[in-house]
Amino acid sequence: MILAGPQGDYSGVGSAGIARNAATGQFTGLLIGLVFGLVFVEVSSGDLPVNWSFGLRAAGVMIAVMLFVGLLWRRRLLDQAGQRADRFNRRYWAVVAVEVVALLVGLAIIKRVLDADRFIVTWIAVVVGVHFFGLGAIWRDKRLYQVGTVLTLIGLAGFVIGAVGGSAAAIALVSGVGSGAALFVGVGLTLLAAQPWSTGDGPH
Repeated sequence: MILAGPQGDYSGVGSAGIARNAATGQFTGLLIGLVFGLVFVEVSSGDLPVNWSFGLRAAGVMIAVMLFVGLLWRRRLLDQAGQRADRFNRRYWAVVAVEVVALLVGLAIIKRVLDADRFIVTWIAVVVGVHFFGLGAIWRDKRLYQVGTVLTLIGLAGFVIGAVGGSAAAIALVSGVGSGAALFVGVGLTLLAAQPWSTGDGPH
């Protein structure tokens, strides 16, 4: 996944090429979700009033750090749960390719044709949400459908807010920060559901 937009630089964050080993598939997937959640919060908060922006960005960093520690703590169990045929295969790359094309085409239309930069984050949220349906299908993971549904609806909500005259800050809060929060929640719930906690489970 690659995100880019004039209201904040989403470039440089990608889901492509991160994992080389099938055993680390689930860990890598959660790490991607964590990183994207942080990017959504940090970038979108820039469109909010200073007090809101500072508070949300600080909260985003703290939540991301806690989740990352949890990922490291649970890595062995996640690796065991994710051991299967290579998740990052040709079908995965096909989904990523479609996602990239959809993002680039949509962003070009929003920026150059519609001149409506406030909708950039909404389009990103929708595309990222829809791409989870593709991943859910090729990985046979119904949880990804749930994540995809939430992100897609959050993105569409931003379009509605803008259509009825809502401000760019309102759109950023709902579709940007909201998407980040949804990804954080998804990562956290997956960590909690991995396996029962035990005193012998620790960072490796």
